[in-house]
Amino acid sequence: MLPTVAARPMPHGVHGALLQRISARPDGPLDITWLAAETSRLPLGRIRLRWEPASRSGWDVTTFLGLTTAEVLLGSWPAVPDDWPHLIRPTLYEMTGLCAALAFATDALDLSNRLAGV
Repeated sequence: MLPTVAARPMPHGVHGALLQRISARPDGPLDITWLAAETSRLPLGRIRLRWEPASRSGWDVTTFLGLTTAEVLLGSWPAVPDDWPHLIRPTLYEMTGLCAALAFATDALDLSNRLAGV
């Protein structure tokens, strides 16, 4: 779970943390798995977190979103305190909801096109 590892540097040999699940509850869990350094690219609609100690205090946190052809910067929070998962949680929750809605709409459009013979 992210809050249990967020106040420590990421382990050596990882490229970031892949967000696996985010609870609908405001105080619910954020589950992650580590991404190996050799990981080429994020899957479509998935979110990667990266954090490192800030120069003065706290953590520099960056999030990336996997798109069809690239990873894009989703957000950046410089010098946030140790409880930074609570700060970025609303952004992650909204983005995962948006990605799920877009995936559903894309599937519905594909089905409609198949049924119409397009």
